This record gives sequence, C-alpha cells and structure tokens, in this order.
Amino acid sequence: MPPAPDPRPLTGEPLALDLLNTRWNRDGVTQDLLADTDGLAVWLAGNGLAGTHPADAQVLRHLHEAREALTAAVNGPPRAAAPLVDAVLAHGRIRARLTADGPAEEAEFADPAWGPAWLAARDYLHLLDRAPDRIRGCAGGGCILHFFDTSRNGTRRWCSMAACGNRAKASRHYARSKES
Repeated sequence: MPPAPDPRPLTGEPLALDLLNTRWNRDGVTQDLLADTDGLAVWLAGNGLAGTHPADAQVLRHLHEAREALTAAVNGPPRAAAPLVDAVLAHGRIRARLTADGPAEEAEFADPAWGPAWLAARDYLHLLDRAPDRIRGCAGGGCILHFFDTSRNGTRRWCSMAACGNRAKASRHYARSKES
C-alpha cells in the first residue's frame, strides 16, 4: 500500500533540510510528520529511501536524533552542535569502490536503521561545504521551515513566495495603507 500524500507545505529541499522540515507550523500549531511510522513512510518515500529502509520505530528514533542535531546545527553555534551531528555520523561511513563504471562511493552502516539519519547528517556536511550561507530559515513570522537558497543572487527570504512571502507583502501593504 503506498504511503499517504505528504502534507507538508515545503518539500523537495536537500535531504538534511527536508528532515528539518518534517516539523512545520499550521495556524500557530506545530505539526510533526515524524510523529509516527506512517509519517516516516511518507518521508522515506518522498526522499527515495522507502525501498532500502523500513518505516519502523528504530529508524524513526534515529531520525529524531538526527533532526535534533541538525536543528541545533542550523539554529545555534556550530561548536555546540558539532558533537550532536558527529554522534549521528559515527554510525556510518563512505566506502570507496572501483566498479565496472569506474570509481564509486557508497554509504555503509554498522546498523542499517541508522541509514536515513546518517544520510541526512552527511547531506548537511555537503551543504556546508557547498555554500553554508545559503542554508536559511524562513523569514516569515512564525514559520519554522528551512531551505537552501538556489536563487541566482542569493537573496531568497521565504520558504515559499506563495505562502510566507505573500503574507509578508500583504502585511507591509496593510501597514502602509493604515498609515495613509
């Protein structure tokens, strides 16, 4: 049976940020896609991990740990978050191989249940290496979503122009019209 549709307002971000975005606010109430294994199945399917990792309690527990580590990393000082992210990364490694198609790297895990959590933490390292200043939290009031700014000039402020961006513009318009 296929998983339910993804209810989140922002999907398609890099894996690390997509894991952070499993929590979002709706009408002032925080929602959590990873509240149970059904939501985990939705997240795994949305990230192409459903065929290789089960939606079970152990994977869910490890993803919660990774999400907390990544939340600390994007919202706080790197020195404080590094041990938390490193603790997740300690559960896997990259194995270099030579295949018929040439050099390849593959992730290996001592415990496969750590796979999705480790992949998300590893992806965060990749984002930091690529462009750490492009990892952003939404500037929309009350929004807790994160995104990787791929705009050409690097000035994206909102998770979605249609949602948070529109609310901000409407709020500014209302404030200007009230002053008149």
